[in-house]
Amino acid sequence: MHSETMHHDIESMMIKIDEHLMPDCSCMIENIVRSLPHVMDASYDCMTGVLNVRIHKGMITKKEIIDYINEQGIDCRDHIVEKEVKKVHVGHDHHAMMERDLKNKFLITLLLSIPLLLLSPSIQRWLGYKFTVPGTEYVLTLLATIVVLYGGLFFYRGAFKSLKQKSADMNVLVSIAVLSGYIYSIGATFIFEAADFYWEVATLIVFLLFGHWMEMRAVKGASGALRELMKLLPLKANKIVNSDIIEVNISDLKKGDLVLVRPGEKIPADGVVKEGEGSVNEAMITGESKPVYKKIGDRVIGGTVNLEGLLKIEVDKVGEESVLAGIIREVKRAQATKPHIQRIADRAASYLTLIAVATALVTFLYWYSFIGLSGVLALTFAITVLVIACPHALGLAIPTVTTISTTLAAQNGMFVRDMTAVERALKLDMVMFDKTGTLTKGEFGVSDIVSLSDKDGKYIIIPAAAVEVNSEHVIARAIVNKAKEMGKIPHAKDFKAYPGKGAAAIVDGKRIIVGNKTLMQDMNIDISMADEKVSELASQGKTVVYVAIDGKLMGILGLSDIIRDESREAVKELKKMGIKVAMLTGDRRETAEYVAKELGLDEYFAEVLPEEKSAKVRELQDKGYVVAMVGDGVNDAPALVQADIGIAIGAGTDVAVESADIVLVRNDPRDIVKLVRLSRYTMRKMKENLVWATGYNSVAIPLAAGIAYPTIIFRPEWGAILMTLSSIIVVANALLLKKKQI
Repeated sequence: MHSETMHHDIESMMIKIDEHLMPDCSCMIENIVRSLPHVMDASYDCMTGVLNVRIHKGMITKKEIIDYINEQGIDCRDHIVEKEVKKVHVGHDHHAMMERDLKNKFLITLLLSIPLLLLSPSIQRWLGYKFTVPGTEYVLTLLATIVVLYGGLFFYRGAFKSLKQKSADMNVLVSIAVLSGYIYSIGATFIFEAADFYWEVATLIVFLLFGHWMEMRAVKGASGALRELMKLLPLKANKIVNSDIIEVNISDLKKGDLVLVRPGEKIPADGVVKEGEGSVNEAMITGESKPVYKKIGDRVIGGTVNLEGLLKIEVDKVGEESVLAGIIREVKRAQATKPHIQRIADRAASYLTLIAVATALVTFLYWYSFIGLSGVLALTFAITVLVIACPHALGLAIPTVTTISTTLAAQNGMFVRDMTAVERALKLDMVMFDKTGTLTKGEFGVSDIVSLSDKDGKYIIIPAAAVEVNSEHVIARAIVNKAKEMGKIPHAKDFKAYPGKGAAAIVDGKRIIVGNKTLMQDMNIDISMADEKVSELASQGKTVVYVAIDGKLMGILGLSDIIRDESREAVKELKKMGIKVAMLTGDRRETAEYVAKELGLDEYFAEVLPEEKSAKVRELQDKGYVVAMVGDGVNDAPALVQADIGIAIGAGTDVAVESADIVLVRNDPRDIVKLVRLSRYTMRKMKENLVWATGYNSVAIPLAAGIAYPTIIFRPEWGAILMTLSSIIVVANALLLKKKQI
């Protein structure tokens, strides 16, 4: 259960970390924030640089948290989605800037390392050539010093911050490896007679920078989908001012402004159609593939595309209030929440750092002191252990999948507010649906048309609709709506209403009477021939309406809350997945039994009061089921909180339904199937990445320590390449999730 995370006095806030922190730095930044009073929890997403903080509401401010993080030497600021959207449009992408910086560092250190390699005595001896310049050892020292200071600064800064927080991460390992090799070489050059380690240190930094550059490119691909979401809004809007059309920046739009959207243009802001009609593509927001017809009074969402028709829209939501800003906010919050599997990976990464340092020390002492190898070779083994054991792949294994999964969900109209819910969905074995508005349409409709003559149903319902067309009664509206689907409704005259019973009128020269049993008896119309069918419909909880033509009963209509066609598909698919389906409703037992039978449900609860819904969920949990509760997010709030996974369905554009872990935009039960499928794909990818990251270390560390010496000698630069490959492999594996059809 997740009720403790939704307590009323707990507030979530997002903070943007402005500098690039390694994936295995997550624990460090989280521990910094958790040390503050009144902070309940903190989760950092290395892919987006967003820190999600949960606090006791009113006890600590966002500014106090930001100031404290800045005091620790880590740059951060308030996270405002609107600014993030603007930055993406004008090209200020954090990952792109980091990629450019790493690329430049790599190219410069590579150029400096080429002469260093050519002048190195070890390289010359191996390749069989002789080349020197005056003061070769000084030139080597100078070149190595520039490479170590300039190229290694990226890692030293990270190591300093990590050690300041009494933790150790990849930066610490790299810094120890580089500086120990460099200091040893200085000693070998100027203090004691020994071969230097300059070229190894220089190439190690070159390969590490190359690896980080390649990794950043891969990471940029993993987080690219969210950037595409941010790019949905256009930069400009056609504002209508006194009948003139002026092009303005969307950031200048205010509530109440009128904008013109031509066919093919993006809608610049959320609003209401004031003039015009046409089809709008909302797939990028709701996942609905079919264009949605819009007319005067209908709501439109900023970022969607006007396919046809000229629309004049009155803006009513801008900036942080907009639907798109809400979506991005929820996606980023979800990406910064961590499933339990990631917390395990974070702990493993922190332990791996300590294991690497200890193993490197033991490796050096073993080969140098006990076996008697040269200091250079013993140091080679030790440094390679430090490099190859960097827990980078382990740190990236889960966040890359989380980033892609939550963005993929958002593109399909599913907003994951808590990643632990996706993890719990893997064990899901019971889905409990609220009936009204979820499995059914939540509106009264004609479900049965029974003709008692040789005429078809159209002959019964169209005259009945002609009588009811002017009535506002819910039954009358249902009959009229159904008749419109079947043909044109003729004009009626001499209309007469019988309050609480029905109505009558002349239609096409015939007297039509539409009403209940009492009205038929008052009009002396024999209804006995329909008794059997009426009893059957009544047993299903349906309302029965009689239709008489010229004094003779010609048919009956059955009305009920209409079962969605999508519900049948959803239940069928869930059961195929091995998940049982239950239903919860406040309706009568007969109605519930009929719906349950029609859909093939495993269990149903009828005549349940709103305050009793959570008890019914608990009842299933007590039987050992992992339960997902699917409801509208308002009436079902207690049940959503009680369930292992709370899913608000049909929430439209209101993505911030506080009682739910997951919010579905469309009122389509089939999206639950998509959600389960996405959960299974996501968890499979996470496990694959963890298996690779841990398996790689279990093989690579012993090889780096020299277990296969003298057959195999792993050099530091090879270790850097292997470490990079392992990181790129987990990112590439996560990217495959994008290709999954959910």
